[in-house]
Amino acid sequence: MKKTLIAATLFSLLASNQAMASDEKTELRQIIEQQQKVLKDLEKRLEQTEKRVETTADVVEATASSKSATTIGGYGELHYNNISNNQTGTDKKEFDFHRFVLFVGHEFNSTTRFFSELEVEHSIAGESKKGEVELEQAYIEHDFNEMLTAKAGLFLMPVGIINETHEPTVFYGVERNPVEKDIIPATWWEGGLNLNIKAAPGLAFDTAVTSGLYLDESSGYKIRNGRQKVSEAKGEDLAYTGRVKYTAVPGLELAATVQYQSDLTQGTAGVDSASATLLTAHAIYSIENFTVKALFAQWDIDGKEAEALGRDKQNGFYIEPSYRINEQFGVFARYNEWDNNAGDSADTKKKQTNVGVNYWLHENVVFKADYENIGGAADSDGFNLGVGYQF
Repeated sequence: MKKTLIAATLFSLLASNQAMASDEKTELRQIIEQQQKVLKDLEKRLEQTEKRVETTADVVEATASSKSATTIGGYGELHYNNISNNQTGTDKKEFDFHRFVLFVGHEFNSTTRFFSELEVEHSIAGESKKGEVELEQAYIEHDFNEMLTAKAGLFLMPVGIINETHEPTVFYGVERNPVEKDIIPATWWEGGLNLNIKAAPGLAFDTAVTSGLYLDESSGYKIRNGRQKVSEAKGEDLAYTGRVKYTAVPGLELAATVQYQSDLTQGTAGVDSASATLLTAHAIYSIENFTVKALFAQWDIDGKEAEALGRDKQNGFYIEPSYRINEQFGVFARYNEWDNNAGDSADTKKKQTNVGVNYWLHENVVFKADYENIGGAADSDGFNLGVGYQF
């Protein structure tokens, strides 16, 4: 009996242990299955995260590529001129879409880039039309290092204030000032090579060897008439240009340019050679919302024909104070004197005064109005209205 009881007890314990072991196995299996499910879920999430990372990387790469690839921009301006000529008694009342310009640039890499500027002047170009289609810039630019940058191709000359930067939103007045237009002569571009040297913080030098002007008696030796615009331009005589620019003091820019060309006539037979030297200097000073600009430019031409016409000397200057009232409004006044016949004993000097206002609808969209009075050798007055943009 006793043995039977012991055997029953042992059997019961064994069965209980087996049942407990079976329950433990079931529980362990459930735990393992849950862990496998968690692992699978983690693997799925990891795959999704990897896909998102890859997608983000592709977007970043595409964005970076687009920023360093081809870009497009431009500017344009519409003018209305209402000017009375008090000498002839005639009025000039005229609308003119003066300029429509497109920029196209391309970065080949971080050190080499291309830039171009294509312009339509006066809306329509062609035979018997008043407008022109002009390629004003098309050059390759390369950074050799942080100090040296070179240009090769067709580019704007490093001279004056508005010749290189002349978008309508960056200057006051509807029309560009007559001193830089008739004396420098802006906008002025040539083909050749230019080297920019950043000698120190705020101190830079430009040196350029380019095509030159072409003037003779048929052009009246007026400097603006000598621009060849790199259109099958005569290249018998090159031009050499140097500029120094100082911007180390906040709000101050000082610059001076010298250009020399040994023969403006480009070797034309039967005409006396005419060497020419251009000297320009300008200053821009801004303190808070007040800015003053001043520029002087002078040509000295050594040639008998130019001297006979009184155009062996051509010079001019202007001064322009302006005040930016707020982000939208600015007012200005500008006084100009210039003379394309300064070598003549006759009084041929012109004087022009402009006063007006700029209203920026947006930082890249401007409306302009100014009153204009011309005295001296000319006598006219009136007003100008304009709208301009850049992007």
